[in-house]
Amino acid sequence: MKQDLRSGAVAPPCVLVFSGSDPSGGAGMQADITAIAALGAHPLSVVTVLTVQDNERVFGVYPVATELVRQQAQALVDRIAISAVKLGIVGNRANAEVIAAIIRQLRVRQPDLPVVFDPVLANGHGDSLASEDPIAAVAPLFELATVITPNRLEADRLCSSASDPEQQARLLLERGCHNVLLKGGHGPELDQVLNRWISRSQSRSWSWPRLPGEFHGSGCTLAAALSALLAQGLEMETAIAAAQSYCQQTLAASYSIAAGQRIPNRTLPFLNT
Repeated sequence: MKQDLRSGAVAPPCVLVFSGSDPSGGAGMQADITAIAALGAHPLSVVTVLTVQDNERVFGVYPVATELVRQQAQALVDRIAISAVKLGIVGNRANAEVIAAIIRQLRVRQPDLPVVFDPVLANGHGDSLASEDPIAAVAPLFELATVITPNRLEADRLCSSASDPEQQARLLLERGCHNVLLKGGHGPELDQVLNRWISRSQSRSWSWPRLPGEFHGSGCTLAAALSALLAQGLEMETAIAAAQSYCQQTLAASYSIAAGQRIPNRTLPFLNT
């Protein structure tokens, strides 16, 4: 953090977010902004996709023009210090390639810049969140990811040749990622959620009580929280543990805006236990 000389306040680190807009406010950019701010960082928002969706289904996906994605990001990185990057849906391959170029530009100055990649391929009902093959669309981003955070369904699609979580993590590491956090919300365990962190040198797992109901934007919440914590200089293992604790807290305090998936409550003060 740096001090604002005019007010004396300490300015929070900035997280550059590439994500889609969710009109329901439950997922996507709206979730990212709220979670990042709640955990003490400042979100810089580059919209990649406009969606038509509610808290349950996606009815339309409209990628933002690639040049507009570039211009949004360039205006920010030319003036503002970036402490982490968070990647959500990109919409198409062209947008992913522009985002990759921006990250490479930033890493000329900051080789260790954390990049959190949430490879969102579809919503909970399987509605696609890309205008083309979603796996091909995100391919340019794997080698730039400090940590990738797929859920079980996404890992199955990304690693179609493997179903074992350990094997899936190794396949993702081979694509260039440095750390893999496999989220267990869609796993077979009935009373718990088992999340696994696997890096090139170490691993750890966490077990969380499985809460009743379904949630809109839980994956976005976890990845955004992780980006905010890494932006503040936390080590990977510590940041992953704290991000999970925050996400679990938001789900336990979730609320309903309509029938269907519940909205994580990301506005409550975070109690890191």
